[in-house]
Amino acid sequence: MLGEYGGIFGIIILALDIWAILKIVQSGASTGNKVLWILLIVLLPVIGLIIWALVGPRSSS
Repeated sequence: MLGEYGGIFGIIILALDIWAILKIVQSGASTGNKVLWILLIVLLPVIGLIIWALVGPRSSS
């Protein structure tokens, strides 16, 4: 069953990862922290996204 929807889930994860990276760039975190968060999300898309959602930097606006 997952095979039928794997592509859709992949696109959803990709969109969420891009959204998270944009939010990280807009956050008030230091440049070093931004780089580390972005690397975490790029290297571990699902796990990194979950960790970022729980403890990541917030938007500066």
